Amino acid sequence: MKKKVAFYTLGCKLNYSETSTIARSFTNSGYENVDFEQRADIYVINTCSVTENADKRFKTIVKKAQKSNPEAFLIAIGCYAQLKPEELAAVDGVDLVLGATEKFKITDYLNDLSKNDHGEVHSCEIQEADFYVGSYSLGDRTRAFLKVQDGCDYKCTYCTIPLARGISRSDTLSNVLDNAREISAQGIKEIVLTGVNIGDYGKGEFGNKRHEHTFLQLVQALDKVEGVERLRISSIEPNLLKDETIRFVSKSSSFVPHFHIPLQSGCNEILKRMRRRYMRELYSNRVASIKKFMPHACIGVDVIVGFPGETEEQFLETYNYLNELEVSYLHVFTYSERANTEAAQMADPVPFKIRQKRSKMLRGLSVKKRRAFYESQLGSIRTVLFEGENKEGYIHGFTENYVKVRMPWDPGLCNTLHEVELKEIDEEGLVRFDFVPEKIRV
Repeated sequence: MKKKVAFYTLGCKLNYSETSTIARSFTNSGYENVDFEQRADIYVINTCSVTENADKRFKTIVKKAQKSNPEAFLIAIGCYAQLKPEELAAVDGVDLVLGATEKFKITDYLNDLSKNDHGEVHSCEIQEADFYVGSYSLGDRTRAFLKVQDGCDYKCTYCTIPLARGISRSDTLSNVLDNAREISAQGIKEIVLTGVNIGDYGKGEFGNKRHEHTFLQLVQALDKVEGVERLRISSIEPNLLKDETIRFVSKSSSFVPHFHIPLQSGCNEILKRMRRRYMRELYSNRVASIKKFMPHACIGVDVIVGFPGETEEQFLETYNYLNELEVSYLHVFTYSERANTEAAQMADPVPFKIRQKRSKMLRGLSVKKRRAFYESQLGSIRTVLFEGENKEGYIHGFTENYVKVRMPWDPGLCNTLHEVELKEIDEEGLVRFDFVPEKIRV
């Protein structure tokens, strides 16, 4: 009988791409992959440590696995496992904790699956995480996350990612293109480029800071890969999103008009304290440039509320700035102190209740922004990629510019692209549409 292994991923698209690659290594070693809800011999939890909430969720997931099989062997990998390996090893039920470099050799550590009283730790110093391991996800038939870069050389005062993932380093262009072709060969229609700081693409391994290729060259090369219907850029720093890239995407046949650009604060004073590499004026210029070349583009924004010392006036500066800015939705993060970061030692922490209130205000603004963007798209003809899951009798899909649509479930539409006319916003806040007849399709 093959031993069964199940996976659970916390956090970002990058984690999902790595979990999928690690899962394939288990399959190649003779294991059977099953859903996390099923009984398995081994459970692997890929952790995140961006927020305190992600840390807390880990224990809940461990208990969930123990409920399915109390005798199962539990492994923790990922950012939290690198940052606080001993803390995870002490969680009841955890048998093995692997750091940033060890996780890709996970099957080498599985000679003995007997339960331990205390988790065993194999974790490198983060300086040793200087080589690159390529990854991509294949779990979803509709889209794949393709990792092109890892690590970060930025020193934002609130962030633990450089401590958890090491220096900025990239895959070779030939490897990325090979992976894109492999994904396309599986019948997957959309590839999402992912990494920690993908705009920094091109830096080599082992501390080699010379860029072999630029992010623009990566985008240009991927655009020529045959069989890939859609390419989507995930989060990219505003200072690294150049006008040349924006112009290229506007003319591309496969890159879609959707950008997700971290802002973090609309107040320059806070941006300086965060040690971000731009001021809000540059951010405004990037948004204006995107809208100039692609008026219908969707723009998502990351923003942090409650950073140490953030006054009410500074928060309102951010709120009003975002309210006026031509963006489509917000990802709002409530600031939480992370160990070994500069911000955690800063004076004047914002009381937690005030952080929550500010977060709620920006989440409300995000709802308003998304609604306004959807309304601006009504009457337009877009291409929808339909997803494969039946959600309470409906099939969902996304247009190229990230408008979410739905219609009654039709399994024949799964993983297909169709031109539609966007008609109205329904009671769930999603868009309904009419199919464009074949004869008038462009």
